[in-house]
Amino acid sequence: MNSGRFAISVHILTLLTFSEDEWTPSEHLAGSININPVLVRKELANLRARGLVISKEGKAGGSKLAKPAEQIFMSDVYESVRQKELLGKAANSPNPDCEVGQKINEHLDFLNDRAEQTMIASLSSISLRDFCDRFV
Repeated sequence: MNSGRFAISVHILTLLTFSEDEWTPSEHLAGSININPVLVRKELANLRARGLVISKEGKAGGSKLAKPAEQIFMSDVYESVRQKELLGKAANSPNPDCEVGQKINEHLDFLNDRAEQTMIASLSSISLRDFCDRFV
């Protein structure tokens, strides 16, 4: 399972979409999300590294989208924050002497890959603009 990073990143990108060409400070973003600005800046750094946002430092600084919302897809956001297997994985190692234990992780990996491919394909059809249009 993923952490809340996807939701935080989508929230940031949505706010930046509504801000259009204005530089939006991390404090404003953090206030809307109701989290510490340090966490927002961490996510902004990740989104910047993925080419989804640009930032400017200083008094009149902030962040804005690096490209039009129509060109950013929810799959881009998901892939920028993906950390773990979608379906999760057991913390312990299965018994290698067990008929099921020998291959369970291989088969679970197959299920995880299928589920993630399906989800990414679905998210690829939803642009940030599509998502933002749901607010009006």
